[in-house]
Amino acid sequence: MHDTSLFEKAVAFASDAHSGDVRRGKNIPYLLHPLEAAVIVSSVSEDPELIAAAVLHDVVEDTPITLEMIKDKFGSRIAEIVDINTDRYPASDAGLSAHDSWHIRKEDCLKRLLSAPRDAKIVALGDKLSNMRAISRDAVRGDIFWSSFKAGSREALGWYYLGLADALSDLSDLEPWKEFSALTAKLFG
Repeated sequence: MHDTSLFEKAVAFASDAHSGDVRRGKNIPYLLHPLEAAVIVSSVSEDPELIAAAVLHDVVEDTPITLEMIKDKFGSRIAEIVDINTDRYPASDAGLSAHDSWHIRKEDCLKRLLSAPRDAKIVALGDKLSNMRAISRDAVRGDIFWSSFKAGSREALGWYYLGLADALSDLSDLEPWKEFSALTAKLFG
């Protein structure tokens, strides 16, 4: 029998943190996204801390939860992985357009992921593959769909996702990376 208490604790915590939140442009609970990310991570690792980090990857970015709270409740390794996978909102963000602010954050994300440890990249892959699957399904909506992103356009989003495929390319031995790379190339290549 395997101990699933860390996973269950992370799911309960993320469920409370994301309570009432829905995915952009949809009426489905936001929690489904971090759970899908955790399923993807669990397909390549049985490490309970990595799986928990996948469940928690958006709580600091999208809710009032702080990194310190994650560290106190789940430990420094999970907090570090969540931190690497959290968009930063620089002070220079003020006064920028949504697109310019988005671009600065995504450039920072790509730089962080290039030098991130493999564990953090695996969690990022779970997150980004979950997102790419959703984008791929919804892209049929055309221009209205692309304009709903802070990126502002299909081209800008393509720049970011192609950059992610490159930043995560040292995971190219993993099936989820192959799926991510294929979806990204199909949509943006």
